[in-house]
Amino acid sequence: MNPKRALVVGGNSAIAQALIQKLLTDQELDDVHVFSRHPSATKCDDQRLHWHCGDYSSDSLAAWADSLAEHSGAISRVFIFNGVLHDDAGQPEKRLEDINADTLLSRLHSNTVTPMLAIQALLPVLRGPQPCVVAVLSARIGSIGDNQLGGWYSYRASKAALNMLLKTASIEFARRAKNLKLLSFHPGTTDSPLSAPFQRRVPDGKLFTPQFVAERLLDLCSALPHDGQLSYIDWQGKAIDW
Repeated sequence: MNPKRALVVGGNSAIAQALIQKLLTDQELDDVHVFSRHPSATKCDDQRLHWHCGDYSSDSLAAWADSLAEHSGAISRVFIFNGVLHDDAGQPEKRLEDINADTLLSRLHSNTVTPMLAIQALLPVLRGPQPCVVAVLSARIGSIGDNQLGGWYSYRASKAALNMLLKTASIEFARRAKNLKLLSFHPGTTDSPLSAPFQRRVPDGKLFTPQFVAERLLDLCSALPHDGQLSYIDWQGKAIDW
């Protein structure tokens, strides 16, 4: 039987925490390796959980990837949860006049650059005979075709750019890393610090727990065909317009 190993990048997000706990209920799973800026927010004594802290620079991510070299080609799942909607530096822009260069660049770095640097660093240990799904947290708001409301300039742009980079990578991987399947995943509105300021607008039944989203993500990863394409889908498994 092939080893079952999973990687989680951005391990202290609400969905990541729920996903890690869900992964560790699978007794057939050999290891879960997690990368985050800070140590785990919750205590876990499971010896299969390995936590690595770093600053998300190329060097730090590459050092983590090097530490995984013994598992090269034997990783079946990668989950990348990096992303920022709002922080002390700025809130989502409602008008063109609200755009700030520093905030725009910060969102692009967190939501676009960092996930791609993680994939870049991990590629050498992901390529091989083991089919592997690489799921990246995107958002429906990154859809150009679905943009009916406007606003939220930097978040929309950063997620749209992420989708384009993932699409480009999927074309390359179809040639040189055929075991990889890329997924750009919209989790729906999840009860987390990211969505907290905006939850009053969410319709009844549409605010999901991190545990529910984690379960849906795992189910979708198991069902995806390894077709050399990027899938851009929501928590229901429905395709989203680019």
